[in-house]
Amino acid sequence: MTLKTFSILCAAVGAGCIYGACSRSEAKPHGIDTANLDTLVAPGADFYDYACGGWMKAHPLPDEFSRYGTFDALAENSRNQVRNLVDSLDPETAEPGTNAYKIANMYAMGMDSVRLNNEGAAPVLEDLAIINNAGRDTIVALMATMPGLDVFFGTGVEADLANSNMNTMYWGQGGLGLGDRDYYLDNTERAAAVRQAYITYLKTIATLAGYSEADADRLAANTMAIETRLAEKHMTRTQQRDIAAQYNPTATAQLVQQYPNINLPEYFRLQGLDTEVDTVVVGQPEYYALVSEVLATAPEQQLRDYMAASYLSSASNYLSDDFVNANFELNKVLSGVQEQQPRWKRALAVPNGILGEALGELYVQRYFPEESKQKMLALVGNLQTALGQHIDNLTWMSDTTKARAHEKLDAFTVKIGYPDTWRDYSALTVDPTKPYWQNIKEAIIFNNNYYLQDYGKPVDRTRWHMSPQTVNAYYNPTTNEICFPAGILQPPFFDPTADDAVNYGAIGVVIGHEMTHGFDDQGRQFDKDGNFANWWTDADAEAFNALAERLAAQFDSVEVAPGVHANGHLTLGENIADQGGLRVARTAYLNSLGGAEAPVIDGFTPDQRFYLAYANVWAGNIRDEEVLQRTLTDPHSLGRWRVNATLRNIAPFFEAFNITEDDAMYLPEQERVIIW
Repeated sequence: MTLKTFSILCAAVGAGCIYGACSRSEAKPHGIDTANLDTLVAPGADFYDYACGGWMKAHPLPDEFSRYGTFDALAENSRNQVRNLVDSLDPETAEPGTNAYKIANMYAMGMDSVRLNNEGAAPVLEDLAIINNAGRDTIVALMATMPGLDVFFGTGVEADLANSNMNTMYWGQGGLGLGDRDYYLDNTERAAAVRQAYITYLKTIATLAGYSEADADRLAANTMAIETRLAEKHMTRTQQRDIAAQYNPTATAQLVQQYPNINLPEYFRLQGLDTEVDTVVVGQPEYYALVSEVLATAPEQQLRDYMAASYLSSASNYLSDDFVNANFELNKVLSGVQEQQPRWKRALAVPNGILGEALGELYVQRYFPEESKQKMLALVGNLQTALGQHIDNLTWMSDTTKARAHEKLDAFTVKIGYPDTWRDYSALTVDPTKPYWQNIKEAIIFNNNYYLQDYGKPVDRTRWHMSPQTVNAYYNPTTNEICFPAGILQPPFFDPTADDAVNYGAIGVVIGHEMTHGFDDQGRQFDKDGNFANWWTDADAEAFNALAERLAAQFDSVEVAPGVHANGHLTLGENIADQGGLRVARTAYLNSLGGAEAPVIDGFTPDQRFYLAYANVWAGNIRDEEVLQRTLTDPHSLGRWRVNATLRNIAPFFEAFNITEDDAMYLPEQERVIIW
């Protein structure tokens, strides 16, 4: 398992012609799409409903989605583009060993429902037999060598936070089939329903794998017993945002003494590491003490059932329809989704993930022109200048820290569209004569080896952490880089026919958002070289934290469902970045005008178009179950509150729509929080 514990990834969407020289000689640039609006709602009453209500009514939630918005619409567009690429590849005629052969055959295996249903549970029976004959002393070895066995913990190679130029080994908590501790520990009706659905799911997949009813009941009960015990020592998602608490470099020899039932040296040796791992960054020390205890004291049958459940769950989406449907029934309870995705989407996700850059190379050739990359680079430069201006104008920060903030901003690495060097997939084996699940296991091994080989070596700062066709963007603190894949930079979001105010309100805010991540509550703890180091004066750090706490409190007060409030500390980094992105992008837009007066288009002023474009980025419909799940697990605020709660802090927004203290959207000036 590869841990991306400290990478700050962020969902981001936008639109853009980009900067002031936007095809002026062509047709008149268009403003916002007025069909997106619901003019029966006043902007000051609920800006999200005003700006997005028309779009929401015109795009009812499809049964296969738990949430569907403009971001998801763009992702669907990218998915269809990738499908066209894959459909053009013939698994029968492609040359064996080539990327085209691997992509085409992985997709074809996922599409072959007849074969998958005929094979049933056969592809997992050999490994299940190994698990069910395991003794206590072989469990750690199985964890190191059996793809799909995701129990107890995970390890992975990433940049050392204290020396960002070198890779080191990390050790992180894991082993929960439901993913989050609160599902096991909360006493709410919602959590109880999720637990019951999980138990039903475990019984179903065990029965499908040949367990008797009594044995399936035992497997589910034993799995819940161990996972509930582990959940009690898991850090919460909010606690996991404390980077310092999880950075505990410890000698491996010391860990052997501290956790005698976890043979880490043997674990790393069996994973195939050529170099001895002498130091490990320990994420959650108390948790591993419990794991060591469970390995020593839990009944062996309980341990075997826990491992079997994890393995079957990992395999379930790559087996027969009965297994896939069992997984879907659990997902229905978790997210509220009503309909299984069509087979082609599920099958496409496999090569799109495993061979992401191989498909990405084809993708950018067809869908991402070089001029788009150059325009994006220009826009990023404009946003960097604007963020620098905001740093200069801060009243709560000293000149000393401002100078260091400028150094970090100037040191940003910008990645646009696609990597300069494509990943080598020659070591990945794809054999269509073997079961689909066997090929998935080979891919897991290939991917693990890809990251493990980095241990003890210099960090490759040219590597991308998203494929080009991904509709997203990210900031990575250890490399101090912002990355915008090609997938997010296309119509309708990357639109050369759009007005500049619209572009800056959408793609411009996305860029500003990612830049601000370098200075949010986590990103600010890394210096210009990507090291976890304090470059702040004590007084400035104290001032920042005071503002951040006030912003967290604002979001804590948001009621996302009856009796359920947002988690302002879990979402703090994204909320800071949303606000910073909005403010910086507007400054960049005003700079682009060069003092000229921007036109009114379709009756909307430039500022009105800017804020409407931002709101439209987050237009969407969402199921009640998904609201609850995202509030528990997602570091991003829900779309409605990324708009309403964020804009209530921004004075030019009030001025743009004549919002006064009589309006629900209004927030008194003394209660507003501005950080960047």
